[in-house]
Amino acid sequence: MTAAAADPAGPPGSTWLDSARQIAPLAWPVFIGQVSVLAFGTIDTLLVARASATDLAALAVGGSAYITVFIGLMGVLMALAPIVGQLHGARRPAEAGRQVPQALWIAAALALLGCTLLAFPYPFLALSRVSPAVADKVRGYLLALAFSLPASLLFSVFRGFNTAVGRPKAVMALQVGALLLKLPLSAALVFGVPVLGLPALGVLGCGVATAVAMWAQVLAAWWLLRRDPGYAPFELFGRGLDSPDGPALRLHLKLGLPMGAGILVEVTGFSFMAIFIARLGTTPVAGHQIAVNLVSLMFMMPLALANASSTLVALRIGAQQPAAARRLGWHGLLLGCSLAAVVGGAMLFAREPVLRLYTQDPAVFAAALPLLAWVAIFHVADAAQTIAAFVLRAYKITVVPMAIYVAALWGVGLGGGYTLAFNLPGSVPAALQGARGFWFASTAGLVLAGVALSAFMVWRMRQDRQDHPARQQALPAGR
Repeated sequence: MTAAAADPAGPPGSTWLDSARQIAPLAWPVFIGQVSVLAFGTIDTLLVARASATDLAALAVGGSAYITVFIGLMGVLMALAPIVGQLHGARRPAEAGRQVPQALWIAAALALLGCTLLAFPYPFLALSRVSPAVADKVRGYLLALAFSLPASLLFSVFRGFNTAVGRPKAVMALQVGALLLKLPLSAALVFGVPVLGLPALGVLGCGVATAVAMWAQVLAAWWLLRRDPGYAPFELFGRGLDSPDGPALRLHLKLGLPMGAGILVEVTGFSFMAIFIARLGTTPVAGHQIAVNLVSLMFMMPLALANASSTLVALRIGAQQPAAARRLGWHGLLLGCSLAAVVGGAMLFAREPVLRLYTQDPAVFAAALPLLAWVAIFHVADAAQTIAAFVLRAYKITVVPMAIYVAALWGVGLGGGYTLAFNLPGSVPAALQGARGFWFASTAGLVLAGVALSAFMVWRMRQDRQDHPARQQALPAGR
């Protein structure tokens, strides 16, 4: 076996094209898998939009509540990826495998907390101030998702481990399979199948279908881990479930808690928009739900690049190749922002026909259209902040990104959006009030986060260069 073949990260390379060739094989399966995950919400939005505006409003509020809970908890589990990635890069597979049971213990504890929040969603309903009819549908939807949450967190451990060791195709296959199960289930449960005695459940049917699909996905992941010989070096089975290990758990939580907090801030900066916009009525929040689903679909590309870049950077750090780690991180950021500019610009010009695929309701269409006015800037800034944050996580840097998110996404985005949307100063132009105010402020917050995180990433890499002068491999000029 050659040295290059033995290297989990592949040959170091030196140019932008070399980096792209390493990033692409890891990024495209993540992209397809994440699109499959997002398609859960897209399918639900498309189906429920044809059921009733009340169900769509309940989906927006309930979906925001679930995403807030799930992503915040899942963020804690993301510590597994840099820990395993660095151990795998250092060719210590058994040690990497021993990190998985510790992540599972954390996932079990987080699931208990999350299920409680979803089963008793009063705080979210109080913030949204929705009508009793919408609130009743939200409660049913979130109760169904409470059964789904443990499976989602368990699968997050599987996904994080596979991404870290360069096996994203396994994750992608299971995510696509879950989507294929989810689609007919959602359609049957939302609209009902009278011949089979299934009633029309509306938004509740979406939650039930998600729970079934997620538990099927977890069972398939467990079967794959046991049967695929590619996992044998990691020694995941054969000794039972490891008991909780204090030092390992502390390491996971030391990295994971700031990660989870940062991601929670990032997600709530957007999910709380739906909760607050719900105060404006059913139509504005329905329009917001469509717009946010669309930009979330666009976000899957930079998210895939961020995952791939972070994986490669962590592997290079573990392999003691700091210059290659810096190159991959920098090139990943440039690649992501460049592609985001193209996609964002295209969506800006095509937003009207795309929105018509979601709804034929003129009022909902009119509510969604102006929210995408800043989509190009929004998307580039979103790509920059995501990729920079993921690269920093590969360096096990989590506290500074969390602080940046608090200031930019909560302070400027959510706080500024609330001020504009509800005209708190009393002098906000009409064009920036309502849902449009939230989207304008969120775009400004994303730009601030993208600039700050990218600048901090560059500074950290310069510090790393000074720490490793003997192994200096400068970036080629003009790249």
